[in-house]
Amino acid sequence: MTDDSPLEGRRIAFLVAAEGIEQVELTEPWDAVASAGGQPVLVSPKSGRVQAVNHLDKADTFEVDQTVSDADPETFAGLVLPGGVANPDALRTDEDAVEFVRSFFDADKPVAAICHAGWMLAEAGVARGRRLTSWPSLRTDLRNAGAEWVDEEVVVDGNLVTSRKPDDLPAFTAELVDQFAAAAGS
Repeated sequence: MTDDSPLEGRRIAFLVAAEGIEQVELTEPWDAVASAGGQPVLVSPKSGRVQAVNHLDKADTFEVDQTVSDADPETFAGLVLPGGVANPDALRTDEDAVEFVRSFFDADKPVAAICHAGWMLAEAGVARGRRLTSWPSLRTDLRNAGAEWVDEEVVVDGNLVTSRKPDDLPAFTAELVDQFAAAAGS
């Protein structure tokens, strides 16, 4: 591993729904992974393009690289779950997407979730016993799922990195790159 490319071509999955992805919560971690030498891969339940948002306003669209039903979690070194209200709300109703998330925890691979993406952690049954953060409105949902919810910029609990909101992105992206690099070195 070199200092310039700590992720050395490692594939990192970014799981998103067809619409409602908070654009900055997708693009900033994506750029951080790519800058660290990783290969970000956009995974979604359906092929084609996905619609990002800036809060509630439509933003850019992005081409899906692989459908979740065709994606093999074993080929990825880590997983990023961007937020946006509609994005994780739609994903948590897709059984393949929920199983995809769970498989990273089963394999003890690093996962990074920001903002409303905490809903996927609850739905996948991986929040129990973990210390984490999210957008504040998810606090009760995550506590009910067995998590210890805290109001902090970035929280690391084992292989899980969580943050609350777009303002936390600098700390979130730095920590997810560090966690993915540490896992890649093991």
